[in-house]
Amino acid sequence: MQVDKITLQDIGLFDNGENIGLASHLNFCKTNGGKAYLDNYLHQPLGSLKLIEQRQAALNSFIENMELVDAMKISNGTCLIIEKFFETSFKTIPTQISYTGAYWYQFWNKADYSLLKYSVEHLVIFIQNLKDWVSVFEKINDNPVIEKLVINISKLVANPRFDAIDKNYKVNGPQEVLSMAYFLIYHYKTHTRSLLDYFYDLDALYSLAKAHTNYQFEFPNWIEDSKPYLQVEQAVHPLVQNAIGNDLTLAPEKNFLFLTGANMAGKSTFIKTMGIVVYLSHIGIGAPAKKIILTVMDGLITNLNIADNVVKGESYFYNEVQRIKNTVLKINDGKKNCVLIDELFKGTNILDAMKCSTQVIEGLQKLRSSIFILSTHLYEISEGLKKHDNIQFSYFETSVKDKQLHFQYHLSPGISQDRIGYLILEREGVVDLLNAL
Repeated sequence: MQVDKITLQDIGLFDNGENIGLASHLNFCKTNGGKAYLDNYLHQPLGSLKLIEQRQAALNSFIENMELVDAMKISNGTCLIIEKFFETSFKTIPTQISYTGAYWYQFWNKADYSLLKYSVEHLVIFIQNLKDWVSVFEKINDNPVIEKLVINISKLVANPRFDAIDKNYKVNGPQEVLSMAYFLIYHYKTHTRSLLDYFYDLDALYSLAKAHTNYQFEFPNWIEDSKPYLQVEQAVHPLVQNAIGNDLTLAPEKNFLFLTGANMAGKSTFIKTMGIVVYLSHIGIGAPAKKIILTVMDGLITNLNIADNVVKGESYFYNEVQRIKNTVLKINDGKKNCVLIDELFKGTNILDAMKCSTQVIEGLQKLRSSIFILSTHLYEISEGLKKHDNIQFSYFETSVKDKQLHFQYHLSPGISQDRIGYLILEREGVVDLLNAL
């Protein structure tokens, strides 16, 4: 599935300035290397149902064996020690070291020996844990993601030098420490670095599985169809506390949602939620909803957060137009795209915005190969759009009692005509401040 940097920013996936992105909340990796692999996974949504289902199955395997992976003692410190071990210049270890020679090495090279012993102990833990992981996951069949990791890891830990390394193995005495260190430094350096990479991949998959359970994500029921389809039940934004779930169905016969509601009613959060549901589903991690039915999309395109560009002399409205133009160019290919638009044409006067918005919606609704969610304050234009049978109208209701706002955050069929801007201005004391000037 194709996305661009603007879409990733719009749905709040990655850290941006002072804002902590969703990806940081999905990070349950034990290591920095695992986080790098996780970021790579999160940057590359899949475009093949086969690949998505393979990753889902792999994560299910991790979920089913979460206790084992949780108990693994490989930490970020372990991996840093191993990496540092191969970068350090130690006093040369003899090829064949005798019992006496080992004690002499320990005596004359105390600092080197101490670091060698510490590093070897962590490497033994590393090998032990990977052997334990292989012994469980090698029993999982018919999943290429797991099988690839098992083959790569088992091939390297099956070295005869590690035969004695079981759960109870400990390195005893200077001779054994130096013998193991010699083997690792001079015969196993490249292999160990490969094992680190495989573990980082394992760590990233573990993190995706951990996030799936922690946020109570659901894997979609995927359907294969040439037309786009999205159905969610009780979808929520994963970072909103006590979020109210909402349902939505976008199908070929009703592929366009015209969304209205007052300021702060929940429109923007809902649109971002839909973007997150679609995006995370294509990562293979599942998404925050009770039920999801989805076709594989070719692209996710958003128009949520537009900014002006003072350096280039580009106005807010100009950049709005350019983003819409780029959207039209991208989706005019017959492919299945999910298009999310929040508050069209805020950078111009209301009459101009109404005319421009109507023109854009009239054009976009012709495309049945994509699904659309578009929010606006311009409820006045809705009447002329009711002639299109593929447009559905929903809103977020706001009620006012004793000048207090009550937001329902529940998606309802219909069109909102709420106007609460002045009430907010008044409630925050701005009107009184202005009158007192």
